[in-house]
Parts: sequence; C-alpha cells; structure tokens
Amino acid sequence: MDISEVRIRPVKGAGRMRAFASVVFGGQFVVHELKVVEGSEGRMFVAFPSKRAASGEYFDIAHPITADARDRIQQAVLAAYRQQVGGMAAEQAG
Repeated sequence: MDISEVRIRPVKGAGRMRAFASVVFGGQFVVHELKVVEGSEGRMFVAFPSKRAASGEYFDIAHPITADARDRIQQAVLAAYRQQVGGMAAEQAG
C-alpha cells in the first residue's frame, strides 16, 4: 500500500521527541502516534507506536514487517517533518 498522507504535530519541551505523526496508507488505513525523535548526534528517526505492559516492558502496537517498509515510512515522515518545521521557521523569521 502506498503512503497517501503524512500529518505532523510538532511538540516542544518533550525531551528528544520532536513531533507526533499520523500516516495514511492508500487513503484507507491510518496509523497514529508515530514519534519523530532526535537520537544521538542529532540523527532523526521514527519510533512506531508502543504500549507499556504492567511488567514495565514495552511492546509494539503497529510496526512495519520489512526493512523496506520501515525505510519508506521513515523517509516519508521525516520529509514531512522537515517541510513543516522549515515552514514554521520561515514564518517565525518573517
């Protein structure tokens, strides 16, 4: 299924987390609560939705099965994030 839409919600003051994202696949299926995170050395990555069990352990709620799918989703989310953040920076400067 193709990625038909990516929605970004930037967050401030949340440690290394920079935004939440929602990804729509083929205009028919959506996954909410992906996280855009700034990792070590400023490298950005996408963390997929997870839930904390009573034991304190985290488990994935939704995630890609293949490395190719993970890469395509991550590239789309990070491109949308950079576009939105870049636009916000331009608005603040103007």
